[in-house]
Amino acid sequence: MKDLFSHEGALNQAVVAAGDFLWSYLLIGLLLLCGIYFTVRTRFVQFRMIGEMFRLLADKCEADSGTRRISTFQAFAVSVATRVGTGNLAGVAAAIAVGGPGAVFWMWLITLIGSATAFVESTLAQLFKRKANDSFVGGPAYYILHGLKSRRMAALFAVLLTLTFGISYNSIQSNTIGGALEGAFGFDPTVTGCVVAAVALVIVFGGIRRIAKFSSLIVPVMAGGYFLLALTVTLMNYKAIPAVFGAIFDNAFGIGQFSGGAIGATILAGVKRGLFSNEAGEGSAPNVAATASVSHPVKQGLIQALGVFTDTLLVCSCTAFIILISGVYADPSLNGIALTQTALDSQIGGSGAVFVAIAIFFFAFSSIIGNYYYGEANILFLTQRKWVLTAFRIFSAGIAVIIGAVASLDLVWSVGDVFMGLLTLVNLIAIVILGKYAFRLLADYRAQKRRGITEPRFSATDSMPEIADHLDWWK
Repeated sequence: MKDLFSHEGALNQAVVAAGDFLWSYLLIGLLLLCGIYFTVRTRFVQFRMIGEMFRLLADKCEADSGTRRISTFQAFAVSVATRVGTGNLAGVAAAIAVGGPGAVFWMWLITLIGSATAFVESTLAQLFKRKANDSFVGGPAYYILHGLKSRRMAALFAVLLTLTFGISYNSIQSNTIGGALEGAFGFDPTVTGCVVAAVALVIVFGGIRRIAKFSSLIVPVMAGGYFLLALTVTLMNYKAIPAVFGAIFDNAFGIGQFSGGAIGATILAGVKRGLFSNEAGEGSAPNVAATASVSHPVKQGLIQALGVFTDTLLVCSCTAFIILISGVYADPSLNGIALTQTALDSQIGGSGAVFVAIAIFFFAFSSIIGNYYYGEANILFLTQRKWVLTAFRIFSAGIAVIIGAVASLDLVWSVGDVFMGLLTLVNLIAIVILGKYAFRLLADYRAQKRRGITEPRFSATDSMPEIADHLDWWK
């Protein structure tokens, strides 16, 4: 099986070519244009309301005895769990290896403007969410169906998201866990994949409440620990900080380029890996944003915008600084998680690879179970057949994890690029058309805050009577 998914195989080469073709400047341009459009239309909401974002982390669930309530913080933790993963350690390293230090600048840029996109898509997810059994469901498939009235487009998105997160991204996370543990402890990736799959299956069969509980406990610990380590390494090398920033900005615009890399490769690497990491515009985080019980849809929009900042500006930057301070990124034989491990080894000794292996296990494992939930939400949108959901659970948290552990790094990342591109394209079309509702919601929220209302509330009947019949929960 390992030969089938090897670096030299025809399958690997075909998928890499498809990923490169899809990620043309057209898709990158759409991401940047949409981010700028939403930033302007929301009047720079990601900067003006950052204080409100932090305040909302302590927001309490809306009381409803008939619903299994997911708090604002739990929804934030699950979405950050999927964002903070392989992309932060291996993805950043891959971007720098391919595009040079300048790729970091483009990761930052896509985050700053992409957070407005994240605000819009998550606000829409809350607006069009549905009550299903004893919890909430929602996301792009739901706002496409009830907002655009297009069942075919909604079904297409649901299928693409299920394949992207539930299958492809889980393979990427597993691949990185396998590589990290093999490099640090010599563990066989096949055995690692089987063990990770077994534990993941136990958790995903417990449902969203178990996922939310696990994520809200482990995410703050793992992100905080990694951030403190990176901060320590940076402070130990404070004299190198000006040179690091210089390399990032010089290389970002083609000045003093990294060996063999053109500015196009720098932009492409930064935007692709930035999007993989923070997911702004992909339509993933809205699936969990819809599960939160809040008094106004804007609250989850703000929370998910904060999640984008947390992922890239905090955790991704930590990895980038460790790699750039070490200087080992110039070694063409290093890529992915091996580059991060080698960089940390050069700063704190032989324990660096061990620490990264442990960190990546928790980062990536929390992403696996969070990715699974995104797939589950969309499986339930497509069908209510229990056997289909059971089969998806086994394939997503089991088979895909095992395959990912033994496949080549290029193959799993390229498969992810293909699905990520298609998924993002469908979602961007939907949120550009429906964005007007998110803008109205933001205006309503701010108007209530100006009147001195601490906790704004939304009523579709009063504020959006023309679509109130399509807003199952808010009417």
